[in-house]
Amino acid sequence: MINLTKIEDVLVGLIGLSVVALPDDVKFALKEAYRSETNELARHHLKAILENIRLAESLRRPICQDTGTLTFFMRANPTLFNVKNLIGCIKRATARATREIPLRPNAVDVLTGVNSGDNTGRHIPIIHTELDYDIDFLEISILPKGGGSENVSRLFMINPAEGLEGVKRVVIRAVAEAGGKPCPPTIIGVGIGGSADLCMKLAKKALLRPINVRNPVNEISKLEMELLEEINKLEIGPMGLGGKTTSLAVNIEVAHRHPASFPVGIIFQCWAARRVTARIYWDGSVDILSHRSQKV
Repeated sequence: MINLTKIEDVLVGLIGLSVVALPDDVKFALKEAYRSETNELARHHLKAILENIRLAESLRRPICQDTGTLTFFMRANPTLFNVKNLIGCIKRATARATREIPLRPNAVDVLTGVNSGDNTGRHIPIIHTELDYDIDFLEISILPKGGGSENVSRLFMINPAEGLEGVKRVVIRAVAEAGGKPCPPTIIGVGIGGSADLCMKLAKKALLRPINVRNPVNEISKLEMELLEEINKLEIGPMGLGGKTTSLAVNIEVAHRHPASFPVGIIFQCWAARRVTARIYWDGSVDILSHRSQKV
C-alpha cells in the first residue's frame, strides 16, 4: 500500500524532472528543426537552445529561469486514492520543490502584490481532477507554464457559420500577432467548442499530448497539419528573428458546443515545452510515460 509521504516524494521528483529535462519528442523536433534550417540566424538560436537543453540536463538545473506556474492534471480512481488527500500532497510537494530544486517563486497576491514565496496560494497551483473508476493507478501530468508564452493566450468566439475555416483564421492571426513574444519555436494548443472556459482548458490540456501524436479524429488531425504548415509559412522563426520553424506542432482538442456559440481557445507553449506525465501505482511503483529513460 502506498502512503501519502511516498506520493509527495514522487511528486517532488516529477516536478524537478519537468523543469530540468524536456520530453524526448520535443528534443527530437528541435534537433530536426536545427538540421533542416537554412537561415543562419535561426540556426544560431536553435544551436543555443539545444546547448541550453544539454546543460540543464547535465547540471540538473531548471532549463529556464521562469519555472512557471505549475498546472497539474490528475486522473485517479477514488476507490483507491483519496482525492482530497492527493490535493494536499500536490500543494505540499509544490512548496517543497520550490525550496529543494529550487523553483522561482511565481505566486503573487493580486491585491497586495506580495509573493507567497513557495508557488502556492489562492487556487495555485492549478489542479484539474478527473475521476476514473476503471483504472488502478494515479496518473499525474505536470505542466510548468512560463509567463511569456501564457501572456499571448487568446479566446475567440467566432461566428458558427465560419466553421473550421474560422478556426484557421483566428489561430493564424493569434500566431502572427504574438510574433516572437512566446519564445518560438512554439507548440500551439487549441481548444474548440464547449464553452469559453472549457475551450481554454482543452487548449492547455492539448499541450500535454506528445507533438508526434495527432488527434485521433481524421478531420481534426488534418486541421492540425494544415495549421502547422500555414503557421510556419509566416517565417517568424526561432525567437521571432526569422526562419523556417515558427512552431513545432499544433495540438487540438474538441468538445460539443452550443448551436449559437463557437469558442476557440489558443494557448502557446514556448520552445522549452516542459511537461511530465507519470503513473503511480498502489504498490508504490512509478511509470514515467513522458521520459522513458528517466527515474525519480
